Amino acid sequence: MVRAADKVLPREEIARRLTALRSHGSGPIVFTNGVFDLLHVGHVRYLEYARNLGAALVVGINSDESVRSLDKAPGRPVVPARARAEVVAALACVDYACIFDEARPDATLRVIRPDIHVKSSSYTLDTLPEAATVAELGARIVLAPHIPGESTSELVARIRGEQRSNDAAPASESTPS
Repeated sequence: MVRAADKVLPREEIARRLTALRSHGSGPIVFTNGVFDLLHVGHVRYLEYARNLGAALVVGINSDESVRSLDKAPGRPVVPARARAEVVAALACVDYACIFDEARPDATLRVIRPDIHVKSSSYTLDTLPEAATVAELGARIVLAPHIPGESTSELVARIRGEQRSNDAAPASESTPS
């Protein structure tokens, strides 16, 4: 049995395994990255989309310190990096996950050397910070569809009661008596 924790490896080990996979003509290696704090349906659909672009999907997870450097909401990440990586790795569409300390995944991209780098379409090719690194590697960028209303920041706000989702309306407000 493969355990999710066994799919969380240092990026150098993942690169070694991908070399063997590539030698068999496996097809494109896909990489994406993010915080993946409080996994939700937007994450699942995004990762499934990315996996369908190639033969293997590697997900880079920002370390806790890296998340704090990105100026996410106070108190983020909610879940420690190792746990976030293990939850992401548990998804069938994810082949490997690694944790990286940098604010941006450039160093991890250089080690993994993917054929395709996937990011949300909330970016553009001009605003994606690691676009130059992806080009340097000869890889291509694919922008995945963004799912409005599905973000960890919005989920945290709903949990804190800062906003109310349409799904969470009390029965008296959502159905006539």
